[in-house]
Amino acid sequence: MDGHPAFMQIKDIRPGLKSLNVAFIVLEIGKPTRTKDGHDVRSCKVADKSGSVNVSVWDEAGCLLQTGDICKLTKGYSSLWKGCLTLYTGKNGEITKMGEFTMQFIETPNMSEANLDFKQDVPGQRKSPPSEQPDNGNSSQSMIMNQGPPVPNNAIMARPPMPVPMGVPPGVPTGKG
Repeated sequence: MDGHPAFMQIKDIRPGLKSLNVAFIVLEIGKPTRTKDGHDVRSCKVADKSGSVNVSVWDEAGCLLQTGDICKLTKGYSSLWKGCLTLYTGKNGEITKMGEFTMQFIETPNMSEANLDFKQDVPGQRKSPPSEQPDNGNSSQSMIMNQGPPVPNNAIMARPPMPVPMGVPPGVPTGKG
């Protein structure tokens, strides 16, 4: 061993894992929510070459993260929050910035999307009340967001992809000429 922790791929993370080491690029940073104890917590969407997942970031660490940061989570753990897989730093864990903007990643599979396999009993897992269950897309309040074209598995991204205007792909007949 060379003293560096082995990084787990996001696609292999399941609820209830401990001592996780994960390297990722920060794709999105949510707005902070203030807890009743006065702490700020943010949910960040992160990705590696195998998929994406949400990370819950508390207080100052959440203020320091920026979209495009390449980070590593050491000694973290995974759990379900409102039925969705989420990573946490925990008491002994930490998120460390390793670089910026250049990392191979994909956004699918999104491991934080509701997954019936994850909703089975996980030892020590707090159950979400029915009012906190994720929307399954059947309500009139569901939203569909265009996140741009899928990113090929071998793409090296300088920044997270921006939405691309829809048009006729090159080489497709348009009926003109």
